[in-house]
Amino acid sequence: MPYTSGTTGRPKACMHPHANAVFTAAAQADWYGYDDATVISGFMPLFHVAGMQVSMNGGIVAAASVVLMARWDPGLVAPLFERYAVTLWSAAPSMVVDVLHAPDFREAAFAKLRIITGGGSAMPAAVAEQLERRWGLHFIEGYGLSEAIAATHLNPPLRPKPQCLGIPIQCTESRIIDPDTLAELPPGAVGEIIISGPQIMQGYWNRPGADEEAFLEREGRRFLRTGDLGRMDEEGYFFIVDRLKRMVNVNGNKVWPAEVEALLYRHPDVQECCIIAAPDPRGEAVKAFVVRRPGTTLEAAALIAWARGIMASYKAPRLVEFVASLPRSGSSKIDWRRLQEAEWAKPR
Repeated sequence: MPYTSGTTGRPKACMHPHANAVFTAAAQADWYGYDDATVISGFMPLFHVAGMQVSMNGGIVAAASVVLMARWDPGLVAPLFERYAVTLWSAAPSMVVDVLHAPDFREAAFAKLRIITGGGSAMPAAVAEQLERRWGLHFIEGYGLSEAIAATHLNPPLRPKPQCLGIPIQCTESRIIDPDTLAELPPGAVGEIIISGPQIMQGYWNRPGADEEAFLEREGRRFLRTGDLGRMDEEGYFFIVDRLKRMVNVNGNKVWPAEVEALLYRHPDVQECCIIAAPDPRGEAVKAFVVRRPGTTLEAAALIAWARGIMASYKAPRLVEFVASLPRSGSSKIDWRRLQEAEWAKPR
């Protein structure tokens, strides 16, 4: 019973029979071509479905080797990769950013690496371009939930798309629906992602009310409502827009933090960023928390002016706060909720 991360509310325990865990472990091992010569990183927490399934159980299914790290330390990645010749790295995008900016990182560490995969947030385009330029590596993004004990969508390793969730994995169906009417939407339209497959949980432990909100029936299949907004292109690849509950309402205009973050990462002085809704006399304002790249002196006014040049003015941050680091959840995701709650708790 893995617990949801709680980034959208109170954590809930997801009830999974053994077959669900076996399915996603075997499906991912097959998708990425694990064999007994594969060496997988085990740096994601094993209590989290990504670490549990991609690294631990996926490695067991394929008799691969798994290199464990007891506590996340970006400075240890290079020596571990060099010593054990890691071939597959499962990492949240924020972990990749940490490693590439570690003071003692060595390019030779990626000599044997053939796949980097992860999810939880979109990989910044600038970081993805660096991986491809320096090592010929494509970041293979995927999508999954505790409710699905890891993956439901993955990019094909030989034909990935950037900042994309991928396509539904084996035996899995996914659609885009209107979150209000529940009507299915055509390719290109933005709506809620729903998923049906053998990896979907039985329900939440002792939370029948949450179950009623989480599932819907369609054409004889039981679908999970993910609460994530996305779209599907003409080729069946899925792209995430943001979580339904994370939207910033700026004078009646919808602003999706993930979109703004992806654009801010284009600035050469931005190492990491997180967008939240901040209180404003008119309702809500877009605020950016930013970690500068080492050695840079980016100022708030300059970043705001730059942002207004590449996005609609209502989407550009009105407030910028520079920080030494961003808070992380136990699964190494940037914890936007903690930042937002602290912002709204400040005396006005």
